[in-house]
Amino acid sequence: MTTIGIIGAGNIGQAVAEAVIARGHDVVIANSRGPETLGDLVARLGDRATAGTIEQAAGAGELVLLAIPLAKETELEPSLFAGKIVIDADNYYPQRDGDIADLADGTETSAGRLQAMLPDARVVKAFNHIMARQIVTDATASGTPGRRALAVFGDDEDARGVVAALIDEVGFDVVDGGALAESWRIQVGQPGYVTQDTAAELRAHLAEATR
Repeated sequence: MTTIGIIGAGNIGQAVAEAVIARGHDVVIANSRGPETLGDLVARLGDRATAGTIEQAAGAGELVLLAIPLAKETELEPSLFAGKIVIDADNYYPQRDGDIADLADGTETSAGRLQAMLPDARVVKAFNHIMARQIVTDATASGTPGRRALAVFGDDEDARGVVAALIDEVGFDVVDGGALAESWRIQVGQPGYVTQDTAAELRAHLAEATR
């Protein structure tokens, strides 16, 4: 059993919480409005879910999922994430997040930007290229023919392995995409983004991506 901190109680945060709780993990979930606003959600998620502050979710989690608007990442306190594996499920949407020049022109990846903001964390890009409810509805047992795959990217190989193991447990094959610098291959608009791919199909889509 692992405790997973979830920062962001929107669709992705809720779906990941539901998926990992179903596999016997505990979650501490937080949003920007405070734990008192999450009572209905944790009641629905059950006894393994606890509402907390961002500080509590980061502190309690052996892994910490970030599922917040990308523009809000600048408000995070880096020291909270020191030594943590941080699963980056965020995407850059200019219409929501505004013009961020190094993302807009492709010179940086959103995950690389987050790693620079949280220098003592081990950032792994994952869960950003699947529709939220499909995290629950598309999950299948290991070995299922046509099992859907999700990609992971990160500069720390061990951290990638930990997140890959969680994804497999939740119900998906995993494609290891390598370093964060390559994570542009699964960003918004690329061939593998929100497509229901097997591992072989996802590898092909990553290879077809253009910057």
